Amino acid sequence: MKETLAKEVQQTIERGQALNLIDVRELDELELGHIPGIIHIPLGLLEFRMHELNKNEPYVIVCRSGGRSGNATRFLESQGFDVSNMVGGMLAWEGEVK
Repeated sequence: MKETLAKEVQQTIERGQALNLIDVRELDELELGHIPGIIHIPLGLLEFRMHELNKNEPYVIVCRSGGRSGNATRFLESQGFDVSNMVGGMLAWEGEVK
């Protein structure tokens, strides 16, 4: 499983580079704060909504601490997607929050 640090994600965004970020937390968690522009697909719905994703694009998966996003990353990877888990999740995030 590929992993990326929250700081690396933040630096990429701050350089103005586009990233496909997917937040797999529940809606109530998302409303407490999320990375601007992130795609929200709760972990429990990922299997049913993965058709919305493009296998030709890379994605970074985010959750609260990195556990659920790790599960989501392994699942999407097994389905042929190019995905990375953001280690530490939103607890490690120091960038802008909406």
